[in-house]
Amino acid sequence: MPLVSVVMPVHNAAATLGPAVRSVLAQTHTDLELLITDDASTDDSMDLLRDLARQDERVLAKAAPEQGGAGRARNLAMERARGDYVAFLDSDDMWLPEKLERQLAFAKADDAPLTYTSYYKMDADYAGEAADFVPNGRVVPARPRVDYRTLLRRDYIGALTAMYDRTVLGTRLMPEMPKRQDYALWLSILRDGFEARGLTEPLAVYRAGRPGSLSSNKASLVRYNWMLYREHEGISVPRSVRALAGDVWQSVRNSRI
Repeated sequence: MPLVSVVMPVHNAAATLGPAVRSVLAQTHTDLELLITDDASTDDSMDLLRDLARQDERVLAKAAPEQGGAGRARNLAMERARGDYVAFLDSDDMWLPEKLERQLAFAKADDAPLTYTSYYKMDADYAGEAADFVPNGRVVPARPRVDYRTLLRRDYIGALTAMYDRTVLGTRLMPEMPKRQDYALWLSILRDGFEARGLTEPLAVYRAGRPGSLSSNKASLVRYNWMLYREHEGISVPRSVRALAGDVWQSVRNSRI
């Protein structure tokens, strides 16, 4: 069985999918499987995935029966996971080569079931591979420790860096919300009394300002955050207002990097 199951949702990502997948396959920690769900793409994404799967047996791609969004696509992949750890990467971001090796050592040393790291930001038009990426000083830093109350104020966990331990937490699926389903998953884990630990070394690369991305429409993110606080977490209106203000501020800070 692979030690790490990497989950990647794909929808019309042919332009960026290759570098994302290759950044996983080039990890110095090689004991992994890459579980990809194609969410009803209408471009060449699935053809590209078939080619990548022929080149490396660790690429396990399946097409979703119908378009269901990123949360559903991730869940379909997680339901197939065999690894002790589940890690996340979107199809337009990348990992640096030592990401998994460093994060696994960090998680084991700290006995932490949910970990994340700092990450770099790159421009949307970056066309290179992870191995060619030159550190550019645009770093979103990882907070060393996050508990439920802290995370409720601001989402400090970059989904492209997150990894959880299935041997401790079991398989944790995301609520199938159109947006912020990753944030909801982290909150549900920490609500159970766990603490997330952040590795301050930047080990992933986030493609900023990409058109059509789940995080590109800030106004809709505010609306979905509000739904998350009120309906998913069930917190009061005053507390939701404070949490929303904190998350908007964090988003503004990150956008300036």
